[in-house]
Amino acid sequence: MPDPGPAAGNSAPDARPFKRSRSHFADRITADGRDGWPVEAGRYHLVVSRACPWASRSVISRRLLGLEDALSLAIADPLQDDRSWRFTLDPGGRDPVLGIRFLSEAYDARETGYPGGVSVPAVVDIPSGKLVTNDYRQITLDLATEWRALHRPGAPDLYPEALRAEIDEVMEEIYQDLNNGVYRAGFATGQSAYDEACGDVFRRLGLLSARLAGRRYLVGDTLTEADIRLFTTLVRFDAVYHGHFKCNRFKLTEDPVLWPYARDLFQTPGFGDTVDFHHIKQHYYRVHTDIDPTGIVPLGPDLAGWLAPHHRAELGGRPFGDGTPPGPVPPGEEVPPSGRP
Repeated sequence: MPDPGPAAGNSAPDARPFKRSRSHFADRITADGRDGWPVEAGRYHLVVSRACPWASRSVISRRLLGLEDALSLAIADPLQDDRSWRFTLDPGGRDPVLGIRFLSEAYDARETGYPGGVSVPAVVDIPSGKLVTNDYRQITLDLATEWRALHRPGAPDLYPEALRAEIDEVMEEIYQDLNNGVYRAGFATGQSAYDEACGDVFRRLGLLSARLAGRRYLVGDTLTEADIRLFTTLVRFDAVYHGHFKCNRFKLTEDPVLWPYARDLFQTPGFGDTVDFHHIKQHYYRVHTDIDPTGIVPLGPDLAGWLAPHHRAELGGRPFGDGTPPGPVPPGEEVPPSGRP
């Protein structure tokens, strides 16, 4: 996850509002290689945590666009220690592509003594072992645009040029009030900061519910980057944000529009087949010890509803535009049964 910043979980008496740190390494991997990192099949390694909503965006985009063979994937343990994200899910506790035990090693290879946090998603240059970028906002936009030559046949246009201004506006509103708003509420150290953040979360949910009442997707009639960014927060809402982050005015399952919308996306290839509820709950409830010092992971919620009929297709829309759904999940990238409904 992006470094939450110095105010996260702090109980200092000044009750500073939560502020998310900016991505420090913002190089871009582009078709023309203008930052020194040209798009090249097999050269880069995408490091993610299935627990992290910011990293999950890149996992969904990679799958929808069919970049699995071009951009290899590393899945970190949902539990961290003071040495950062670790590869204990892999044999020998080392990522088999990079040969490292901790993501911090790729950060150190890029900048020795970097004082900031070690975050996912992160793209690492395989030949040098150096981190290229941890700019979670730009990574997915570049996958959709700069990596076009490596997209699968039938890949959707997740960032259509004619709709970019509207997509950008919708995404910024979702980021400020919802994607980051749940963190502002969860890590608030004072009542007024919490009240403001929680108010923003549910105000935005109400506006989104109204927007989606008569349309299947956020912008246009196909899936776009905006839907991906909303989905990764909605899919975690009842499992962690409602209780763990105290965003509890109502549950996602209680909204008559957003709940079917979220189910529609979950049941779309490329979305739900990347979600690991076990990883999500293990990370939030066991790593955020300042919020949940006991580390007890709740048994609920019941996940069966994610597979219930949603009836959103009645609104029209074409999920993949003129394209096609992605194929099966590649071997070794399947979500284990423990993480699925």
